[in-house]
Amino acid sequence: MSGRVIVVGSVNVDLVATVERLPAPGETVIGGRFAQHHGGKGGNQAVAAARLGAPTSFVGAVGADVFGEQARSALEAEGVDVTELQTLADQATGIALIFVDAAGENSIAVAGGANAALTPADVDAAFERLRPTRGDVVLVGHEIPTATATEALRLGRLRGATTIFNPAPAMGVTTAMLALADIVTPNEVEATELLAVEGGRDGMSPAALAGLAGGGHVLVSLGDRGAQLVGKDGSWPIAALQVVVVDAVGAGDTLNGALAAGVAAGTSVTEAARRAVVAASLAVTRAGAREGMPTGQDLEAALVR
Repeated sequence: MSGRVIVVGSVNVDLVATVERLPAPGETVIGGRFAQHHGGKGGNQAVAAARLGAPTSFVGAVGADVFGEQARSALEAEGVDVTELQTLADQATGIALIFVDAAGENSIAVAGGANAALTPADVDAAFERLRPTRGDVVLVGHEIPTATATEALRLGRLRGATTIFNPAPAMGVTTAMLALADIVTPNEVEATELLAVEGGRDGMSPAALAGLAGGGHVLVSLGDRGAQLVGKDGSWPIAALQVVVVDAVGAGDTLNGALAAGVAAGTSVTEAARRAVVAASLAVTRAGAREGMPTGQDLEAALVR
């Protein structure tokens, strides 16, 4: 039987301007196109897992506003259990302001809103009701308070679930958080920052990266170069599919959600990571953080190319 994926993280509404090039500080770039999408790393990761068939629950918070209503409905429409998605009367729903250039690269600023008000006590109460257990995967992001993310990882570990920590952003991540994760999933920039947290190691050698997760795995996403999976027994490069990039927003979230879905289904970490990289490759071929996320059928078709 497949386990569940329980995502603890952020929900945002993405306000996206697609422009020819990203503006420099103090510069105005005109001629762009505007679109509104559902986002937040946690919400995106939950959708990615659910689309691949994993029973998925979400723990987080939105504001008592139109954006919050829309965010909840969007998750429900994807089959995500939102029983533990709180509505906070005194908070606004999180907003991400995103610029995307002609090459698909992006620049993002986030106003956390209700995400920043999610507390460790909220997670305690949610986990008491959800009762994660062995076979489940608890996927935790860092667009929520550090103490809250730490508590989610601690409870997931305590209850026997596999814990995955996506340290985005890496600022404020502690060694205690990393030690609570069975799999850590930084991108290149975040991995470099985490190595500094771990004692100023130079470079991203396999030995240095392996130290980020105590006895577990580190999956470093490398954009169009795929990813590098590192564990105590070695290091393995994972190639991305060669695709035309339309929008890279959400690729990392797709990778995390697909990784969690694979592990929850009982797949080995190595195979789950390979499938996750392919899923992320598919996600960048359409505009929007969630719009390009593959279904299980999409992923299986891509894996046999």
